[in-house]
Amino acid sequence: MPIPEDVTGDEIDKDVRQELQSLPKGLAEDVAKNLVMVAKLIDEDPEQAYEYSKIALRLASRVAAVREAAGFAAYANQKFSEALAEFRAARRMTGNVELWPVMADCERGLGRPEKALDMAGAPEVAKLDKAGQVEMRLVAAGARRDMDQLDAAIVTLQSPELASNSVQPWTARLRYAYADALLAAGREGEAREWFAKAVESDRDGSTDASDRLAEMDGVEFVDAFEGESDEAAPAPAPAPAAVAGPKAAAGDDDEPWVEDDEDVEEFYDEDDEEFEPENDKG
Repeated sequence: MPIPEDVTGDEIDKDVRQELQSLPKGLAEDVAKNLVMVAKLIDEDPEQAYEYSKIALRLASRVAAVREAAGFAAYANQKFSEALAEFRAARRMTGNVELWPVMADCERGLGRPEKALDMAGAPEVAKLDKAGQVEMRLVAAGARRDMDQLDAAIVTLQSPELASNSVQPWTARLRYAYADALLAAGREGEAREWFAKAVESDRDGSTDASDRLAEMDGVEFVDAFEGESDEAAPAPAPAPAAVAGPKAAAGDDDEPWVEDDEDVEEFYDEDDEEFEPENDKG
């Protein structure tokens, strides 16, 4: 596949570049360029990103960064079995646990939410940084919903990270997931409140919280260009349930979260009265 002339391969992360040093120089450059294309296209054109990832994989299958990139490209195309295999391979090569949440989400994609919950309760979760633990919480809540355990999903999302006024890279998605679960449970007033909170924290447009909020308020948007083209734009592929987000180091006093049935039993009652979010005023 063609590589644009302005792509040099130098754009890749320094850690990935270091991994590629085990390859002959020319080969390393080719792999790097294909990895850059995967990163550039994975959101806007996941199918093309997937094709570039396959080339990189064919060239350097023994490089962990290549297996990881191939995993994310497959994941973005909802090829969950393939993604899981690549993530497992990358984890075997590196020994780290940062891919654990997305591996669990692949299990969800394969129709195995029970397996995802088992992973949420595994010792690996305690080794994740704060961002990884929040991601794991999102996956566990999604698994609960897959199993029609809506109340348990709501409780799973209730956490210090959700209640905090501090805006972190994961805040918008966590608030959005909580609002969506509340809405599914018929708790519309609370859902509207949390969609509004998600909008406040969604600085990079990672969710459609503003659209959901407008929909709840009965606001209709009119496309100014509607009717100018007879050919409808293709609908985007559904977003994966969870994607590993930016990392943030956990503080020394942070207690790692691990999914456990006792979490649900201890904190849930019919009105969820134990959970009191921090006051967002001021």
